Amino acid sequence: MKLSFKVAATIAALSLAACSGESDEEKKSDTGSNSAEQAETQSEIAPDITKESAAAPQTDEQKAIDTMSEREAFRAENLAYLEENKAKEGVQVTESGLQYRVLQSGDGKTPAASDVVTFHYSGRLIDGSEFDSSYERGEPLTYPANRLIPGWTEALQMMKEGDKWELTIPSDLGYGEHGAGDVIPGDATLVFDVELVKVLTEAELEDLQAKMQAEAEAKAAAHKAEQLAWLEENAKKDGVVTLESGLQYRVISEGTGASPEETSMVTVHYKGTMIDGTQFDSSYDRGEPASFPLDGVIKGWTEGVQLMKEGAKYEFYIPYNLAYGERGSRSIPPYSTLIFIVELKSVDS
Repeated sequence: MKLSFKVAATIAALSLAACSGESDEEKKSDTGSNSAEQAETQSEIAPDITKESAAAPQTDEQKAIDTMSEREAFRAENLAYLEENKAKEGVQVTESGLQYRVLQSGDGKTPAASDVVTFHYSGRLIDGSEFDSSYERGEPLTYPANRLIPGWTEALQMMKEGDKWELTIPSDLGYGEHGAGDVIPGDATLVFDVELVKVLTEAELEDLQAKMQAEAEAKAAAHKAEQLAWLEENAKKDGVVTLESGLQYRVISEGTGASPEETSMVTVHYKGTMIDGTQFDSSYDRGEPASFPLDGVIKGWTEGVQLMKEGAKYEFYIPYNLAYGERGSRSIPPYSTLIFIVELKSVDS
C-alpha cells in the first residue's frame, strides 16, 4: 500500500520538495490550454521635468542593485540573530549550526531518520511573524523524519517522545537562498517550537495507513454520490440537454458562424466552477480568451464545443468521467462534476 499522510496545505513549507523552490514551468488552465498572463502596468511620468518632484525612473541595473542591497541586509540581519541567540541561556549549538533549547523533557523513544513521527509545531520568522502552526489547526502532523528540512531531520533524531524544543534553524538547514514560495524569504532563519508526540512502530504505521485509506475511500465515495445526484437533478431543469455520453448543456445564446471539428484550433472565453459555485478558472478574469486545439482538452470540452457555432455561448455540466476522472487534478477533487460557461469566439483552423 502506498504511504499517504494527512497534511495541511501549509505543511508544504516543511517538506524537502519546497526547498527547491517553485517551478518556473508555465501554468496551464484546468481546460488543458496554456493561459498566458502578461498584464503590465506603466506609471505616467510628469511632463514638466523641471519640477523637483519629477524623479527619473530607475534603470534595471539600479533596481537590481537595490534588490541586492535589501537581500544582503536581510541576510546580515538573520546571521546576526543567530549569533545573538546562541549566547542565550540554555541554547545548544550543534556542529551543523542548528540551535536548540529544551522547553520540556520527555522520556519516550528517539526516532531514526527513516522513522515516521507525529509532532506538533509552530513556526515563525525572526521578527516573530508566524507562518505555520499545527496547534492552530488542532491536530498534529504525521510525516517521515527524513522528508523534512535538514534542521528538522537532525533535531528529531536527538529528541525523545514528550520532548518540546525550540529550534533556531539557519537558512542552509532550512530553505536556503531561494526560500519557500511567498511564505518564507530566501536566507531566512526559522524559529520553531516542536513537540515530538510519537514515534510510530511498524504495526502502528500499518494501522494508520489502513485507517487513512478507509477514510479517503469513504470521502471519495460520498463526494462521487453527491456529484452524480446533482447531475441527475440538473438534467430535469428547463433547457438542459443530456447527451448519450452523459454531458449536459444549456444554450445561453446561439451563434451564426462556423462550428469546429474535433481537431480544430479554437479561441474561447470561459469560466469554470464546481457545483457549489467555487470558481477554479476563468479566462474572463485574465482579461483575454484562450486558444487551443479542441482535441487537447478534457473530453467534455471536445464533445461540447463541437456543438457550438462561432458567437455562441453555452453552459456545460461535465461528469467526472468526461473531465478529470477518479483522480482529479491540481485544483479539482476526484469525481468532480464541472460547470463551464463557454463562449466560442472563433474557429481558427
